Amino acid sequence: MSHAHAQATSESPLAASNITLPAKALVVRNLGVIGAVIGLGGGFAVAATGAFGTTVAHAWRAYLIAFLFGLSMCLGALFFVTIQHLVRAGWSVAVRRIAEAIALNLRWIWLLFLPFAVLWFLGKANMIWIWADMESLRANNPAEYHIVHAKEGFLNPTFFWSRAAAYFVIWAFLANFYFSNSVKQDSSGDIALSERMQKWSGPAAILFGLSISFAAFDWIMSLSPAWFSTMFGVYFFAGCCTAGYSTMILCTVRLKSLGTLKGIVSNEHFQDLGKLLWAFGMVFWAYIAFSQYMLIWYANIPEETGWFLARQLGGWAPLSFALLFGHFAIPFLMFISRWPKRYGPSLAFAGVWMLCFHYVDLYWLVMPEIPHDIGTFKTYSEIATKYENQVTHFGNPVNFLFLFGVIGAVGAGTVTTLSRVALVPKKDPRLADSLRFENM
Repeated sequence: MSHAHAQATSESPLAASNITLPAKALVVRNLGVIGAVIGLGGGFAVAATGAFGTTVAHAWRAYLIAFLFGLSMCLGALFFVTIQHLVRAGWSVAVRRIAEAIALNLRWIWLLFLPFAVLWFLGKANMIWIWADMESLRANNPAEYHIVHAKEGFLNPTFFWSRAAAYFVIWAFLANFYFSNSVKQDSSGDIALSERMQKWSGPAAILFGLSISFAAFDWIMSLSPAWFSTMFGVYFFAGCCTAGYSTMILCTVRLKSLGTLKGIVSNEHFQDLGKLLWAFGMVFWAYIAFSQYMLIWYANIPEETGWFLARQLGGWAPLSFALLFGHFAIPFLMFISRWPKRYGPSLAFAGVWMLCFHYVDLYWLVMPEIPHDIGTFKTYSEIATKYENQVTHFGNPVNFLFLFGVIGAVGAGTVTTLSRVALVPKKDPRLADSLRFENM
């Protein structure tokens, strides 16, 4: 295999000016820090004061959604890096450093989870996870307590926080493992580093899959602890791919627009990034979503159907249809052809579109609560009539304050990382293949 790390000249794609983050891009880092401070600070201020009619419970769930949004961006990027090494892909080397930088935020993102520890310490965690106070659950909803009590060996504070710590350690270790070896290769050009990353990508993929699934069970599915779905971990994984690939696309298109990566990242790479977003963010997500819904609908078990029923009542019904069309049908048709994936602005539009509906998806997962009296109704029309005035509070400013705060933090972290290293793995043995890459 020919190597792309031959002597770089001023005319070479690997010239320093072409693979170094421009100074003006650091403005994004500063804006990210400012956005994080204003967004997170403003969000917690709204939660404390009850401004805009915000309840404390809603504010904490809004923060959970924002945290999951930022986390999913990083996890999706980590999956991309892992799978590229697993299959020994050559085409993706040119864009892999961007994914490595996004994933590296997993080294510190656990800090954004600490507010939940404070909430737990104050004895208020049952505002989010009702099983956190089993005595209160038994007093207020004996029927649900009867089901949840049987899961207490899994759903208890000690085990919950032990698992959370394990997830963050696994993710931080994997992100740091790939990034540190990749950057080390920039200096040494040692092929053994590529072989090491390939060797451990199999176990890494297994660890990634297990950790992301159980994190979804713990942090999202247990919001309705009587409900269960064996497909839920895969559903969250599809959402992470949506967020990760969309973020990669936006970063790559932006770097190209700043005049970097000339002769390195081409429309061919854009097209493959677009194909991944189309396949995982639209098709695979829709397949898992439909399969989960269809199996639960067909089985018609009350403990399972109530979760979907709660998302068909009142204002949640339009949000459910918005997901169907916005997360799948419309982008599926808009980006099924070749050319929108090869054109930077249209590909960036796809990234923004999918990130928006990924947020809607997380909001749809976290916010609705199953009515406690759902088992007392004889017909669907009865419960639909009683709860027809349910509102989603989707437009509450606290939702977007927390969202922009987390995005700002992740964005600042990513730009900071990219400012310290080359924008491509310049001595990766497969970089030459990536530079020559063409779609068939």
